[in-house]
Parts: sequence; structure tokens; C-alpha cells
Amino acid sequence: MLTLLVGLAIVVGLLGIVIPVLPGSILIGLSVLVWAFATGTATGWWVFAGVAALLIAGSLITWFVTAHHTRSAGVPNGSLVLAGLAGIIGFFVIPVIGLLVFFPLGLFAAEYWRLRDRSAAWASALVGLKATGLGMLCELGLALAAAGVWLVAVLNHV
Repeated sequence: MLTLLVGLAIVVGLLGIVIPVLPGSILIGLSVLVWAFATGTATGWWVFAGVAALLIAGSLITWFVTAHHTRSAGVPNGSLVLAGLAGIIGFFVIPVIGLLVFFPLGLFAAEYWRLRDRSAAWASALVGLKATGLGMLCELGLALAAAGVWLVAVLNHV
């Protein structure tokens, strides 16, 4: 039963990476930690260590990729923070999809306020959106690898 709940939490964590409402990587890591503790085996702890390493790498790569692309395009962190806040508000205004609508609108609005030029703001916002998407794909790829490590261990009856 615990294995099923951990698997479900991992799936929710993966969804949390794509729809950034839940802390996806943290949820996956904590779920596997609970599983490793419950199994009480050395292999379970090695699986947790591997999963944690993959999740940490995914988070770091996401941060570096996003930061590199946005900085090189001149998008300030303040615009990304405002876009994130707009996305959070949007999530509650239009459940789930509001995040996907309000984040880009918030980024465009912040860049328009800063640049006072619609085409420059759109170009800057587009770079920010691409960087965010690329970072998300990096984190998702490594989280899927982490989920795969756990699944292999479960299927081999650790």
C-alpha cells in the first residue's frame, strides 16, 4: 500500500513540475525518502541517494539555464518575480490554467512597464518564457529519471 501511495505522490510531483503549483521535485524526494525509511534496506537508501542527486541536479540546472538565458537577454529578475506573482494570482482566478495565462501576461506587462516599447517587451517576454520552458524541461527530464530509478528498485522488490 505504501509503495502505491509513494508512486502516486511521485506522479503528482511530476505534474507539479509541469504545472508549477506544487513543489514537484521536493514532493518526489520526500516520497522516496519515506519509502526508503519504510523499506529499511541499504538498497532503499542508495535509491533515495540516487533520486536525491538527480532531483538536486535538475533543480540546479533549471536555475542556471533560466538565469543564463534571461540574463543574456537582459530580462531582470524583478520582471520574472512579477510574472510569477501574476501566475500565482492567475491560478486562483482561473484554476490551474490561470497560471499558464497570467504568467506570460505578467511577464509582458512587467517588461512593457520597464521598456515602454511593445515590440521590445514582447521580444524580452518571449525570451523569458522560452528560458522558463527550457528550465522546466531540464527539471522534468531529471525528475523522470529519478522516478525511473525508484520504479526499477520497486520492480526488483527492494
